[in-house]
Amino acid sequence: MNFIGVLSGLSLLLAAAVAQDPKPCVSPALMSGGITVMTGDGQISDIGTVSYDSFGQRMRVRNYRISGNETFAVDWLMLYSQEVYYEINWSRFYCKKKQLSNSFVPMHVPSDAKLMGQVFMGSSSSWGMGVLVNTWYGALPPNGFYSTVFSEIGCIPMTYTAYTPASGWITISTYNWVLGNSNPMDYIPPSFCDKAKLEETGTPDNVFTILESLAKKTKKVE
Repeated sequence: MNFIGVLSGLSLLLAAAVAQDPKPCVSPALMSGGITVMTGDGQISDIGTVSYDSFGQRMRVRNYRISGNETFAVDWLMLYSQEVYYEINWSRFYCKKKQLSNSFVPMHVPSDAKLMGQVFMGSSSSWGMGVLVNTWYGALPPNGFYSTVFSEIGCIPMTYTAYTPASGWITISTYNWVLGNSNPMDYIPPSFCDKAKLEETGTPDNVFTILESLAKKTKKVE
């Protein structure tokens, strides 16, 4: 086969690959980025950072909470393999230690999600002007639903919007992702957490119930 024939064959293979429908995907195992959480009424919002390690099944979320005229910080360390998470109060050097579900779920598009559509955010006119993304949707028990946006290349999470009758609307947006974790100390509780006693509850929390509780609760004086 001559060189022109090889190029033609490669072109056909590339065209076939591009023409395939988007498939559910799994995000990179180690990532760090920014995060915002907002309730449907827009009255309460949070902005912060997130570190994610699916190898070690752990996450660290640091948020600044804005509610009316009040702003305060919340720091969570989630250790799924130990089935605990820490709510860290740096202003008082105080920790709450709570039960966490051990059902760690990597960042991914669920296998039963349905494709809503594929678009360029920005422009496709030239390289670097936009990013190709896929929007997916699905059902949440008992009577809720969600939609989520991931990049086509790299499977990078961008937004997650959900509604349930119990908790209403919540939108989680992530951005400025970089691959890898630069600080291994992110996953080690500060020393003043050693004295924290485990608070046992009927149903262990997970990342979504933790973020939803952050977006819903009002500031309380410890």
